[in-house]
Amino acid sequence: MTPNEVITEARRLIQDTKAPYRYSDAVMLGFVNQTLKRMVVLRPDLFAVIGTFPMSVGTVLQSCPADSTRLIEIFQVQGGSAVTEVTRRVLDQTSPSWVSEAAGTPVNFMRHVRNPNRFFVSPPPASGVVLVGEYAQTPPDYTIDQEITYPTDAYFPVVVDGTVFLAESIDNEHVNSNRAKLFQDAFVQALGVGLQSRTVTDTEESGLDPRQVI
Repeated sequence: MTPNEVITEARRLIQDTKAPYRYSDAVMLGFVNQTLKRMVVLRPDLFAVIGTFPMSVGTVLQSCPADSTRLIEIFQVQGGSAVTEVTRRVLDQTSPSWVSEAAGTPVNFMRHVRNPNRFFVSPPPASGVVLVGEYAQTPPDYTIDQEITYPTDAYFPVVVDGTVFLAESIDNEHVNSNRAKLFQDAFVQALGVGLQSRTVTDTEESGLDPRQVI
């Protein structure tokens, strides 16, 4: 999927297929990039990447990579053991001195509940420690023929719907506000249905009442 392919389909839906276009390619490309950034806010799981998290030495509070929208998971120390998620409240109650431990290799991580791009580790990392984890990557500003990395091609219709919604939302004589809402609803609903379907594919019960599963 490329922005150019999305734009071609979106132009067909907004009846803007003949030059001179109402919306230039540059404007339509902006709509595509905006749509992708809206999607990462609504469905960060669609933009999940596994990468490395270089650690700041000697401090328990750490940051995700610069292109992160939010932390998803920390798996392990690079080349080392697993890192287990715990809650900060539990660690505060069971080991209040964790924030001042000697630097070493982290064994636990805790989410920062008020900041999705920050997290805590215990003990604070020594020099050279790198963690491996997963985070939602902020989409770049794609060029018109650049391959879109995330989401996958299966979400092509959703990206088109979001692009059409933005095009139809501009206040001029060509806009139909009802069409704009129609495509906005289709965009949001498709993302919501995709999330609900994960209970079918990602759980042992496939979304059924566990009492009914033999």
